[in-house]
Amino acid sequence: MIPDPQLRAQLAYTLRQIDLPQLGELYRGKVRDNYSRGDQMVMVTTDRVSAFDHVLGTIPFKGEVLSRLTLFWFDKVKDIAPTHLIASPDPSVMVVKKANALPVEIVIRGYITGSLWRDYQAGKAEAYGIAWPKGLEKDQRFEHAIITPSTKAEYGKHDEPISEEEILAKKLVSPDVWKEAISIAHRLFARGQEWAAKRGLILVDTKYEMGIAGGKLVVIDEIHTPDSSRYWVAAGYADRQRRGQDQEMLDKENIRQWLIREHGFSGHGKPPPLTDDVRVMLAGKYIEVYEKLTGETFDSKVGSVEERIKANLKSKGYL
Repeated sequence: MIPDPQLRAQLAYTLRQIDLPQLGELYRGKVRDNYSRGDQMVMVTTDRVSAFDHVLGTIPFKGEVLSRLTLFWFDKVKDIAPTHLIASPDPSVMVVKKANALPVEIVIRGYITGSLWRDYQAGKAEAYGIAWPKGLEKDQRFEHAIITPSTKAEYGKHDEPISEEEILAKKLVSPDVWKEAISIAHRLFARGQEWAAKRGLILVDTKYEMGIAGGKLVVIDEIHTPDSSRYWVAAGYADRQRRGQDQEMLDKENIRQWLIREHGFSGHGKPPPLTDDVRVMLAGKYIEVYEKLTGETFDSKVGSVEERIKANLKSKGYL
């Protein structure tokens, strides 16, 4: 585990964005700066953190954690579905096959918590076309994993809940591709939950992005990271749930809860600035979940992420 002083020292060197026009056409998302040329794309995972559709700032070592963990999971699920990965010339960079992304995100949930719980309490969870039973309790486990898709909005706009019926009626995804995507999502989630359980964690929910490349459905972007997934510490889950206490979280929900509780912010208006303490706290959570899942010590040097990326891309012939 990287000690707190090292995390604080890295605050000055986090990667907000990177400008590399030599790599091709730029699309800047909430977290990644993607450069496209031909049938390939260079995906740079920055240290930006977003919540409630707002980019809030940067977190030390975040981009590296997400990329390294995605590579770990891509290898673990390669028997379930192909991915778009070609190479990783830097710990924060993936070179991938360009894919025609499905216009929906496949969110799969094993528990009722987070935004779904808030919508359920407010009586607004019907948008997924699911008849939710009455009397569910916060953080309760579902008998079977449930798919709750969302639209995939452009940066600055809101993802919206959508039902399977609406996806097919609007012909956003063909029935055959949707059926395959859902099947893959269930198998990926089962694999993720199984591995997390072995490591003392609960994979609560996650989102998958998929696309068509070379005529095949492939998994794209990231998978089972603390940005795209919820992870709880398994020990004490049942007791905390029974007492109505918050779970021990090792994911981005920590910063969402900080925004809600400390600032009453849940997406409307201007988000508050992140304090250095909360930036370091989230970095520690991300590194902890990385080490628990991989069984490896996360080791990285304090210094300019941008300069390291440029040096690695140059040495590998990309620049």
